[in-house]
Amino acid sequence: MIAGILNRQGRTTAYGHRFDRNRVGNLRRHWNIPSSPEGPRTDGDLMSIKQAAVALGVAPSTIHRLLNDGIIAGEHLTPGAPWRIRLTDELKARFNGQAADGLLPMREAMRVLGVSRQTVLQRVKRGELEAVHVMRGKQKGLRIKILAQQSSLFDQTA
Repeated sequence: MIAGILNRQGRTTAYGHRFDRNRVGNLRRHWNIPSSPEGPRTDGDLMSIKQAAVALGVAPSTIHRLLNDGIIAGEHLTPGAPWRIRLTDELKARFNGQAADGLLPMREAMRVLGVSRQTVLQRVKRGELEAVHVMRGKQKGLRIKILAQQSSLFDQTA
């Protein structure tokens, strides 16, 4: 995995060779680089996007979309490295089988707030709104919970 990341970044060895498993292993042994820079975290299992998608019952493309929208957090050690998802209880709770009271479909939240989809997603990212991914029959997708009285685009300010 490290060799792949280094090669995608266009890095080469001192002699101009591409990295492979043996070269990375030799460098780590020579410079005493540990296999993991930090100790194991206990706040959730670190999974690949495919593993997280299976655990949460969604498609990998859904995980990618939620990562890109900032709805869920991902980790990667360096640019070009594969994304890892830390599967916590809080994240699992945001993927449930049914829409609870007070959760609005995205279109309804956009209408109530008088803003675009992107603005709703930005407010979720900032923590002004809560989002839950619902998977039940035709009710598939994000449901938005409006936490406090939100200002709409056309509100008058004094």
